[in-house]
Amino acid sequence: MPTSFLEIVELPDGRIELRRAEDEGSLVTLDFSEDAKVFLQGQHVEVAKAMLSVGVQMAGRLVEGDFDKEEGPRILH
Repeated sequence: MPTSFLEIVELPDGRIELRRAEDEGSLVTLDFSEDAKVFLQGQHVEVAKAMLSVGVQMAGRLVEGDFDKEEGPRILH
């Protein structure tokens, strides 16, 4: 993926989207349930920013070949 500026946008329907600044297409969309928003005490946008930031960092490490792939079954928590 070419290098470009990324932006995090909260959509009118409450979903949070990561996209290229020069494009309207979504790269990643996060949709928190109402229960999650209540649990996060309205801080779901801050949580989304943190989640997307870590995801972009990991994607960069993958592209640079600086990420160890684990062998065997994967457990997602």
